[in-house]
Amino acid sequence: MENLISLVNRLQRACTALGDHGEEGGSSLPTLWDALPQIAVVGGQSSGKSSVLESIVGKDFLPRGSGIVTRRPLVLQLHRIEEGREYAEFGHLPRKRFTDFAAVRKEISDETDRETGRTKQVSSVPIYLSIYSPNVVNLTLIDLPGLTKVAVEGQLETTVQDIENMVRSYIEKPNCIILAVSPANQDLATSDAIKISREVDPKGERTFGVLTKIDLMDQGTNAVDILEGRSYKLQFPWIGVVNRSQADINKSVDMIAARRKEREYFSQTPEYSHLADRMGSEYLGKILSRHLESVIKSRIPGLQSLINKTIIDLETELSRLGKPIATDAGGKLYMIMEICRTFDGIFKEHLEGVRPGGDKIYTVFDNQLPAALKRLHFDKHLAMENVRKLITEADGYQPHLIAPEQGYRRLIETALISIKGPAEAAVDAELVNKSISETTELKQYPSLRVEVGSAAVESLERMKEESRRATVQLVEMECSYLTIEFFRKLPQDVEKGGNPTHSLFDRYNDAYLRRIGSTVLSYVNMVCANLRNSIPKSVVYCQVREAKRSLLDHLYTELGRKEVRELGRLLDEDPAIMQRRSSLVKRLELYRSAQAEIESVAWSK
Repeated sequence: MENLISLVNRLQRACTALGDHGEEGGSSLPTLWDALPQIAVVGGQSSGKSSVLESIVGKDFLPRGSGIVTRRPLVLQLHRIEEGREYAEFGHLPRKRFTDFAAVRKEISDETDRETGRTKQVSSVPIYLSIYSPNVVNLTLIDLPGLTKVAVEGQLETTVQDIENMVRSYIEKPNCIILAVSPANQDLATSDAIKISREVDPKGERTFGVLTKIDLMDQGTNAVDILEGRSYKLQFPWIGVVNRSQADINKSVDMIAARRKEREYFSQTPEYSHLADRMGSEYLGKILSRHLESVIKSRIPGLQSLINKTIIDLETELSRLGKPIATDAGGKLYMIMEICRTFDGIFKEHLEGVRPGGDKIYTVFDNQLPAALKRLHFDKHLAMENVRKLITEADGYQPHLIAPEQGYRRLIETALISIKGPAEAAVDAELVNKSISETTELKQYPSLRVEVGSAAVESLERMKEESRRATVQLVEMECSYLTIEFFRKLPQDVEKGGNPTHSLFDRYNDAYLRRIGSTVLSYVNMVCANLRNSIPKSVVYCQVREAKRSLLDHLYTELGRKEVRELGRLLDEDPAIMQRRSSLVKRLELYRSAQAEIESVAWSK
């Protein structure tokens, strides 16, 4: 059985060394730490839980004082050594050994203040402390902040709930053994430890009830009903302890003397003498050790399954992140070309609808362009006064004889010129550039991603300029040559409907001018309908078609001219991915080590 405890102890040390401190660190890596058995000490403020922890360890090392003394979780790893001087090490000071446990107490206080400041605030960031001693059993103990009902001065209003949530996050894990510490000189019904333990472990399958301050109960009262399980029954028997009094602490009474005094109290007090063999800190340590052995044995098959599955998952992700980059110029060039071809293929898939993105181009053609044409408001341009003005200006000194052809041309040309705006907007709508932002396969190499992105954008800009010229030319074509057949189909004017003796701006009657405006509007609408079909064709021909055919052609030519150092710069991996790969390698090392450790330990069935 000692092999099992040593096994978990080694796994815990491996976890600490390789950075696995459980889910509270916010890491996306799988955690072995949370699957290992541990013991959490839970109790109300000043319930004596820290004293219980010191009794189990056999050392006086925890900070003391009034109010909330424990303001951060203390993850305490106990390592049994065969011989030598006992010492302690902190996770944040891995190479510094403490042999003076008064210095350990001070460092716990100082490290708490470094995280919370010199205030009464609490923090969920744990302190990791390892103690190496021949007088301890191999296990993990966690001293949690004391539960309280009222925030004291200097604390946030949420402190009470923050502490409760923190405690619950530890004890709700199925591998956690709960030490629910309650003082005997208070009503058990109001015990914070029992209340929260019942919430996460309603059947009491992993809760040990510890009763402190038995020697401080009122005269004429005793705790026999609690210790014998009549007041509140747990699956495991209640254990009473008598901690050192403040006078003992002030006199620096050591733990050995304190334990002797505790044994004498239970054996010599009539009410408890029949329970003396299962009371006290020494018995608590032994029962926890035996129970821990049992828990470890039951967890081994599950641990093996978890470890084996996680190894496969880690190897799969490492494979996805890719192998090390080639060192020679040919290998680098081949790798870059393959990545570029992959990008080019994905880009085409965006355009062709295999991947999302190409539909945005159709949205421009089907929604944006028609909507922009509708917003031109040709009817305002062809208002009565504007038609009269342009017609009479076109006539000059000589009114037209049959139809105001020059007036028609001016009205049509000025209307059609305004179409250039929507036409150019259709080209400038970042049609294909939008698809680039949705291609994620180049995230591994930021320098290459910038190079490919820049080459693609430059290529697209050239294509866009060509597309803009072609699209504007379509509009200019419509302005430069009118469709005669449209006007031949119109009824011919017999007279212009005006009086040449009138002033220049009053030659034509309103009905005549309205007919001209209506005719021009019909013609402009016909042209808009034609351009609505021809502009998308121009854009697709000049931009989309060319992008699919030769997006990265210029880049391919440039890559062939680069030296090995330049190629290596392009394959400079994203630091986040490098860090992820490094973390995965360490975590894989941890799990393989754990796998080997478990396989090396033989246990009885």
